[in-house]
Amino acid sequence: MSNSGENQRKVAEFLLRIKAIQLSPDNPFTWASGRKSPIYCDNRRILSHPEIRTFVRQLATDQIEERFGRPEAIAGVATGGIALGALIAQEFGLPFIYVRASAKEHGTGQRIEGDYSGFSSVFVIEDLISTGKSSLSAVDALREAGLEVKGLLAFFTYGFQDAVQRFKDSECQFFTLTDYPTMLEEASQSGYINDAQREDLDSWSSDPVAWSELRDK
Repeated sequence: MSNSGENQRKVAEFLLRIKAIQLSPDNPFTWASGRKSPIYCDNRRILSHPEIRTFVRQLATDQIEERFGRPEAIAGVATGGIALGALIAQEFGLPFIYVRASAKEHGTGQRIEGDYSGFSSVFVIEDLISTGKSSLSAVDALREAGLEVKGLLAFFTYGFQDAVQRFKDSECQFFTLTDYPTMLEEASQSGYINDAQREDLDSWSSDPVAWSELRDK
């Protein structure tokens, strides 16, 4: 694989091209939290594009092994990290489990799905890091089940500092295949956005709460 910066730009270009990342500063999206946002990210769209799916799968496995060594097993975070995590586990030839957002209300009531009796550590796959809360909830569940979490990979992050701090406080190392600043640079250079929109998108990343409140007025 080529150098890290080039790979980050390539992943960002792919996500923009297939509309896994959509930018609309002039007509913002409304997130589940109720906040207005100029960006919407759905990395599950990667699954519908075989060439891109293959590239990111191979890039992810290469970078995980380079940074952390070969894992014992892969754990996906529901729901976006399940299929993507299973692809990475397949590339490695490793066991795969996944972590539900909450324990199921029937049967055994378990939160972790799969057989994890044959290994003691896992590497976690997440599709997106926003606040980091759902990712770290899954990390906590794995640790409570007696598994060591070696690290976490997400395909994209908004780069919020509170999320970075949460991972630090939880002593969980993570990295991403691309990130918001890289995506923004690619979107600007490729003509997805104009200079005024670029400035607006920079403003959102600096203070997303204030940006949202302005749109609600």
